[in-house]
Amino acid sequence: MLIFLLLLWIIFNGTFTLEILLFGIAISAVVFLFLVKFMGYSIRKEIKLICKLPFVIAYLFVLLEEIVKANIVCAGLIIKGNRKIEPALVSFLSPLKSEMLSTVLANSITLTPGTISVTLKDGRFCVHCLDKSLYEGINDSIFVKLLKKMGD
Repeated sequence: MLIFLLLLWIIFNGTFTLEILLFGIAISAVVFLFLVKFMGYSIRKEIKLICKLPFVIAYLFVLLEEIVKANIVCAGLIIKGNRKIEPALVSFLSPLKSEMLSTVLANSITLTPGTISVTLKDGRFCVHCLDKSLYEGINDSIFVKLLKKMGD
């Protein structure tokens, strides 16, 4: 966080001189100490978050891949039109313990074309799928596996 605050200081100044760097170090340190003392900020939490960064990056790539695949499937369903689309409203219980991770999963489901998270309560999801074929494996998807790793 200290480095982030210093970089923010330098970016907002628009120039880089020794004076700006020294003032930036001092001001960033004061703000950092304020965050630690009064805002409940913890260096341990930051280190823990940094350790989870590879999982977050992997999750974003998987999300992008799943969005592209779902776009192709949905476009195929719509363009071909030779088979009847059967919408489905499905419910499943998520193994995720954290409410934040469950919310990330719900948002990921909604971002993926063809599926919309309708409700999320106490770890139980209700999802509307454009076609019942889009539901297959949703409760044990790669999203859930990566989010479980992030939660550990």
